[in-house]
Amino acid sequence: MKDDRSRPKPQTPERSELVPDTGLAERVERIEAHLAIQQLAIRYAMAVDARDMEAWVHCFRPDVDMGRHGTGREALRRYIDPMVRRFYRSVHQICGHRIELTTKDTATGAVYCRAEHEAGDEWIVMAICYFDEYARVDGEWFFSRRRERHWYAANVTDTPQSKGFAGWAGSGKPALPDEFDSWQKFWDGARP
Repeated sequence: MKDDRSRPKPQTPERSELVPDTGLAERVERIEAHLAIQQLAIRYAMAVDARDMEAWVHCFRPDVDMGRHGTGREALRRYIDPMVRRFYRSVHQICGHRIELTTKDTATGAVYCRAEHEAGDEWIVMAICYFDEYARVDGEWFFSRRRERHWYAANVTDTPQSKGFAGWAGSGKPALPDEFDSWQKFWDGARP
């Protein structure tokens, strides 16, 4: 009987998509990009929790487009400063991060986060997914865009269901899980 353990296993489509057959230098560059982008999400969370607005705005590209609020980091600072003053303490815990490099200088991703906020007498817990666009500018990775969507925001003493998966005044109507295309297809009108 022949021992087949020494033979290389064929690549599955999933593996070949995740690890393309490229040279070592290109693979190292992709790994470095992934690590830099992962650190970006962590730097963002720590800057918010430390209320280090300088570090926070520097997570975004210098010419970040704030739509009707303007362009650049100062426009971003003017927009976000009043928002983070709505709560005192916060803890943003990064729970998972998916990154897809779209070119050598751009990427998209999704970051799961469990955030806790002290808002007056309440301790609000949020289950969040950030949908991100990243860009490498002068060799450094930044956010180009960050969209926060959440499942719920509720006082830690309440269940999300008891608050209709909303809860915190000003947190808006939760977009998740309904905004996932796969969620709608999975339930196809037959929710429990």
